[in-house]
Amino acid sequence: MAPEKIKYPITPKEVIADQYFDTTIVDPYRWLEDDYSKQTKFWVDKQNAFTDRYLRKIPFRNKIEKKLKEIWDHPSTSVPFKKGEHYYYYYNSGMQNQSVLYVKDSINGEGEILIDPNEFSHDGSIALRGVYFSNDNNYMGYSISKSGSDWLEFFILDLKTKKLLNDHLKWIKFSGMSWYGNGFYYTKYPKPDNKQEYSGTNENSKVFYHHLGTPQSADEIIYYDPNQPKVSPWISVSEDERYLFLYKSKGTYGNTISYRDTWNNATGWIKLVDDYKSEISIIDVANGYFIAQTDRNAPFKKIIKINPDNPNENLWKQLITGNKNEVLYNCNLVGGKLLAHFTKDIISLWKAYDLDGNYLYTVDLPGKGIVNGFNGKKNDFITWYSFNNSVNPSTIYQYDISNNNSSVYKLSETSFNSQNYIMRQEFYISKDGTMVPIFLAHRKGLNMDMERPTLLYGYGGFNISIKPYFNKSNVILLESGGVYAIANIRGGSEYGEEWHKDGMLLNKQNVFDDFIYAAKYLFKEGITSPDYLAIKGGSNGGLLIGAVLNQRPDIFRVAFPEVGVMDMLRYEKFTIGHAWAVEYGTIANKIHFDNIIKYSPLHNIQNDYAYPSVMIYTADHDDRVVPAHSFKYAATLQNNQEGISPILIRIGKSAGHGAGKPTKKVIKEITDKWAFMFYEMGIDY
Repeated sequence: MAPEKIKYPITPKEVIADQYFDTTIVDPYRWLEDDYSKQTKFWVDKQNAFTDRYLRKIPFRNKIEKKLKEIWDHPSTSVPFKKGEHYYYYYNSGMQNQSVLYVKDSINGEGEILIDPNEFSHDGSIALRGVYFSNDNNYMGYSISKSGSDWLEFFILDLKTKKLLNDHLKWIKFSGMSWYGNGFYYTKYPKPDNKQEYSGTNENSKVFYHHLGTPQSADEIIYYDPNQPKVSPWISVSEDERYLFLYKSKGTYGNTISYRDTWNNATGWIKLVDDYKSEISIIDVANGYFIAQTDRNAPFKKIIKINPDNPNENLWKQLITGNKNEVLYNCNLVGGKLLAHFTKDIISLWKAYDLDGNYLYTVDLPGKGIVNGFNGKKNDFITWYSFNNSVNPSTIYQYDISNNNSSVYKLSETSFNSQNYIMRQEFYISKDGTMVPIFLAHRKGLNMDMERPTLLYGYGGFNISIKPYFNKSNVILLESGGVYAIANIRGGSEYGEEWHKDGMLLNKQNVFDDFIYAAKYLFKEGITSPDYLAIKGGSNGGLLIGAVLNQRPDIFRVAFPEVGVMDMLRYEKFTIGHAWAVEYGTIANKIHFDNIIKYSPLHNIQNDYAYPSVMIYTADHDDRVVPAHSFKYAATLQNNQEGISPILIRIGKSAGHGAGKPTKKVIKEITDKWAFMFYEMGIDY
């Protein structure tokens, strides 16, 4: 007797259609966009209950959860950083929902708790998102978020008394605090309309200045342009507080910048870059010059020196530049030197230069992997960095800039035996002949028999390079004889701005082709086969998985599209979605529409096709990519599924796009993903 098709919870349809140029598009599940309606909440509860019933029948689900708790239950420490005469770091004893901020008087001394976010809520749903020290180090501002939302609230801690001030600021997104004088600059949005807090369009942001000890209602508006409601402004301040830098962006790429000399108020704001065709940011001010990083006329980025008294672009002096083999990632001014972070085929490479851009030496690093840190001030000669890769947990090193010497500061405490595993980088040929890198992590000497359970991860967008960091959750797969693969597909910054451009706008199909050909490479090399391949991506990567699921549903067994941008025709209508138009295009442009409609995950689900097993993930407080994307996608996929493989959706409660998620929720979600993957592949754990 053949297995029966799964009966999913019923999702009612409405008769709704929109006209896009000469094309009519039906949208029967638009009612799911109303995240406050009783009907939507009922649907969410039904879907979660349905998913839970399916997952409960997996016999080894509890075994995986127990193992994950063992993996997690080890202390972890962040890279320390120095502010004034004190040292700060984050510490988690293992199973704490949120990491705790500690302070100590000496780098090797005992730390004391400064802020414990676990005390903010009973369930860990309130997270500490950022800390911002006043320039005299007497105060520390910090931001919190609730239930994973992008909305932030600001508080101020007196570092001498360890007591909170009465200052409490709200309705802040995508902003830090830039301290100046007895207060700070920040960017705020208008308070949302009723029931629009997590889905309404984020426009009309303004830069304010907040004086300590005053109510937020008294804050002074520093910059606002009512004629450009979608422009996002923000201000940074030089370390000596002499210069203010006003940035403006229209989307996720490109910004303008102006500056003001506060020692000479008569000059007003001076424009440095007045178009949105490139990115530029000020690193610091040294010897009277601005030190900046930009990709302006520099596809692999460069570090430049600008004279504020004569800032004409023709007079900018190039100090450091990246190239196709060594792409400049970022640069810090610390210990009187410029420490520049390059990536060579994604792997970290750090070099030291003097302030005139003369090469001094290459930093001796522990191995091939990802190295972040080297933060500090111009007169700090001791700094710290972390090293890790797909099979090596993070080790923190102390670095002496004066003699280019590293020493181990903190080893990871873990039960994972990294000596038994290997990370290797290979290259494969994509559809159009482009060579694309792929990282593979697995047990040493593993027999590649076409049946290795393999998880292929990708992102491919927004100029974001996907790096082979160590991820505790992958221990489950690696210790089970599986393979973890990262495809560095186009759309990211792995090889400079051209790599990004080749995966955006009208070139978006390259991203999907690169990912599909990564799967083909895994088959060709005998690593795995379609029956043992799972694919995963989040946010823009969720869009990737949704598109590939439609285009080649035959080449994998399990798919995890997470917090994905699934309705490409309506993404601009929600929260900050309008800022993504520089990456995807806008449906107001017919050329863009004709391209977007070809791959939009929601609109390319085939009728009556036997799709593989799919577990969709979103969250009720995701106000970056609103859950309606995944709701409508899941409803359509369940409706159209002709096969017997499950189409499940898990909607996280009191959770957002991913940041600040409490440990207990993380472990529960990861448990279900590995259990689902192994179960659908017919693998016992």
